Amino acid sequence: MPINLQQLQEQFEREHFIDTTKPVWNYSLLTDEDIKNFQNGTHYTLYEKFGSHSIKVNGIWGMYFCVWAPSAKFVNVIGNFNNWNKLAHPLHPRWDKSGIWEGFIPHFKLGEVYKYHIVGANNFIGDKGDPFAHFWELKPLTASITWDLYYAWNDQEWMQNRKKHNALNAPWSVYEVHLASWQRPEPGNEHKYNTYDQIRERLVPYVKEMGFTHVELMPIAEHPFDGSWGYQITGYYAPTSRFGDPQGLMRLIDAFHQEGIGVILDWVPSHFPYDAHGLYMFDGNHTYEYADMRKGFHPDWNSYIFNYKRGEVKSFLISNARFWFDVFHIDGIRVDAVSSMLKLNYSRKEGEWEPNEFGGDGNLEAIQFIKDLNEMVYRDFPDVQTIAEEATDWPGVSKPTYTGGLGFGMKWMMGWMHDSLNYFKRDPIYRAHHQNDFTFSMMYYYDENFMLPISHDEVVHGKSPLIFKMPGDLWQKFANLRLFFTYMWTHPGAKLLFMGSEFGQTSEWNYKSELDWHLLQYQSHRGAQHCLKQLNQLLKTEPALHIKQFTTDGFEWVDLNHREECVIVYKRKGENPEDDLLIVLNMTPEVRTDWVIEITGKQYTQEIFNSDLKEYDGTGDVYNPQIRCECVDAIEQRYRITINIPPLAGLILK
Repeated sequence: MPINLQQLQEQFEREHFIDTTKPVWNYSLLTDEDIKNFQNGTHYTLYEKFGSHSIKVNGIWGMYFCVWAPSAKFVNVIGNFNNWNKLAHPLHPRWDKSGIWEGFIPHFKLGEVYKYHIVGANNFIGDKGDPFAHFWELKPLTASITWDLYYAWNDQEWMQNRKKHNALNAPWSVYEVHLASWQRPEPGNEHKYNTYDQIRERLVPYVKEMGFTHVELMPIAEHPFDGSWGYQITGYYAPTSRFGDPQGLMRLIDAFHQEGIGVILDWVPSHFPYDAHGLYMFDGNHTYEYADMRKGFHPDWNSYIFNYKRGEVKSFLISNARFWFDVFHIDGIRVDAVSSMLKLNYSRKEGEWEPNEFGGDGNLEAIQFIKDLNEMVYRDFPDVQTIAEEATDWPGVSKPTYTGGLGFGMKWMMGWMHDSLNYFKRDPIYRAHHQNDFTFSMMYYYDENFMLPISHDEVVHGKSPLIFKMPGDLWQKFANLRLFFTYMWTHPGAKLLFMGSEFGQTSEWNYKSELDWHLLQYQSHRGAQHCLKQLNQLLKTEPALHIKQFTTDGFEWVDLNHREECVIVYKRKGENPEDDLLIVLNMTPEVRTDWVIEITGKQYTQEIFNSDLKEYDGTGDVYNPQIRCECVDAIEQRYRITINIPPLAGLILK
């Protein structure tokens, strides 16, 4: 049975002389096993001992500090408590040459700002934030803050039952959110933020009302620059202070869980910025990043790449993933920029990278890191998911590690996103010639467990908002948008939609402002929003739309032979044949009356969804209160149904 913290403290105090005459007492929470696992890259709970921890030593409350700085010659805790004196409170280097500095400062309180003043290699002298800090000052200030993460959770029901909500055969409809710009207290003021509690009061009911099953929060770990959208992190173990303290985020996640909504965090183990208070050149050497800039520098993002070969860095990162699952009860991580981690030649020209020991372009230690990460997550949290943002043809991304895969639960289907948007951008008159763009996704769909992403990346940098990717006049744009939603929600796989797309946001996403909520005064925008809400409801209530979303018998093409008319028909199939659904998509603005479809297996007699309804701001003129269905061959169970298909619309029949 593992020793607990109190037993460890009592043992240390029994076995060691603690010199209480010095400002920093010689004290350690680390065991020899901790050090061994830390160095081997197999210590996955570093957050329990590294960083700052409020403990009682010899009957006196204070703060224990522990930091890894292997090239440091001197490490001193500085802050308001000692008037930022760079000599007054030096930490003790461990005798075992592990590069860890530690010590206990009596009477040090929670809520105090601090940094580590480090004298290191290559004449380095600098003040660094704590890599394990749980709270940081609000930008532009950069000090860490001592903090306790105690919180009384109220999500026991969700945590006990979440396995069924997060399973691969559960409905997955994910709302991607950038917390700062979803809503602001002053819409045009980029320096004002709602608090976690204000976000909780507004966002949770909205996501619940819209029927999304999960939210994905763009990176909320502490980061200095708003323009990085959270992807350039300095405080990996701290929720950003822009919205309040860590317990505020806990209350937000707790509230989502109480409403039956899962929470996914965007997680960035691929790179970090060069800010002076962050991880870069932490002790005067390349401590966290590769020393060889052919591997250690990221040319696209002007940032630095973690050294996955170093056991201590690997322990830092895998512990960080575990920290969010363990302490914040999250339901999944979307791992950013996996392609850049896997490939040594990612965004590099010939001569700018060095092959691995086998002559290939794979980063072998990054591959092993990813496998170890996923094995830890699914071992310790079997009721969550890891999701890879990976854009290459790397095999087995969402296959188990024991079969040679990387071990993710799901992978973003970037090919589907590109092909589908290219198809829908075309004037309907030309779509007949590009049906392959539409159908190609099912050629490779079963290679992975795919999530269909329409993410923030698709609505920035001149790419235009989703509504303006659609061709035609305003009516056709909204009809196409509803048709696209119908297609996306009936295509196999999990769904992810970036905020604002659900109501036809008309401006590109701007992190400095907020969504165009004023558009909801217009029926066309309210109609699109209502349409998506209904699709979310169907996704949850119709087993055929999710129960076999990753298996080969969950989908069947019915009619791809009307290329000129651009009418496409397919089935989604459940465990029971009576649950099967027939999806009919009309990709042109032509009304198709008395349209005949021949099917096998069962009859379809009810229209349960029509994207052209008046309540969605459609025409409302073409629908099927009764579906004519006649038996063509009773032995073969072949039927002929005759329906009317609205313009630029999708139907779901049961």
